[in-house]
Order: sequence, then C-alpha cells, then structure tokens
Amino acid sequence: MAEEQTELEERIIIKDQHIKEIDLVNRDPKRINEDVVKVDFEDVIAEPVGTYSFDGVWKTSYTTFTVSKYWCYRLLSAILGIPLAVIWGFLFALISFCHIWAVVPCIKSYLIEIQCVSRIYSLCIHTFCDPFFEALSKICSNIRVALRKEI
Repeated sequence: MAEEQTELEERIIIKDQHIKEIDLVNRDPKRINEDVVKVDFEDVIAEPVGTYSFDGVWKTSYTTFTVSKYWCYRLLSAILGIPLAVIWGFLFALISFCHIWAVVPCIKSYLIEIQCVSRIYSLCIHTFCDPFFEALSKICSNIRVALRKEI
C-alpha cells in the first residue's frame, strides 16, 4: 500500500513538472519586460507648451493610439503567438540539447586532455627553468645596494 502511494506521488510530481499553473493576472512575474516594452501615449507623443492642438484632437489621438495598440497586440498575439511559442520552444530545446550533448562533453574532454599537457608543461618548467632561476638567484644574492644622501 505504501509503495503504491509513493509511486502515485512520484507520478504527480513528474506531471507537475510539465504542467504548471499559469498566473493569468500577473503575466510577467520576473519583470523581464518592465522597462522594455512598456510604452504609453505620453512616452511617444507630446506637445510642448505653446503648440497645443485642439482638445478634441488630443483626446481622440490618445484614444486611437491606446485602442489600436491594444487590439493590434491582441491580433498579432492571436495570429503569431502560438507559432512563435513553438519556434522559441524548439530553439531553447535545441540550445539545451546542444549544451547537454555537445558543449559540456567537449569541455570535460578538453579539461581531461589539458591535464596531460599541464603535467608535461610543469615538468618542462621544473626541468629547465628552475635550475636557471636558482643559479640566477645565487648570482644576484651577493649584490648589495646602499643608498647615500650626499650633501
């Protein structure tokens, strides 16, 4: 009985990973479009002091801008939203696939191979450079510098 319950819970957890509740009120919870696409009428059209149009024209322009932006966005998202979601889903799946099956294994392979080169390089440095610099340090160890201030 306990085994069946655990299996059922595992199935629910796996199902929950693929089907997530969507918040229809807050559609940008991570605020990725906070400053980018938030464009209002006042951000695009402004009349400086002394060059005002008729009040009716200004109100109609505001309404036209706001309503046309709203409905054009809705129409475009209805027509292109699902195909673009499929394309973006495919693209990010492709990027994930390449990262998992190509990039990480290449990096791991490189790190394994570079360890061999690192050992050879270290051996060469210790063989050739260490004696040279030891001799140079013994030569320079007898050098004394004295500073005097002459008046």
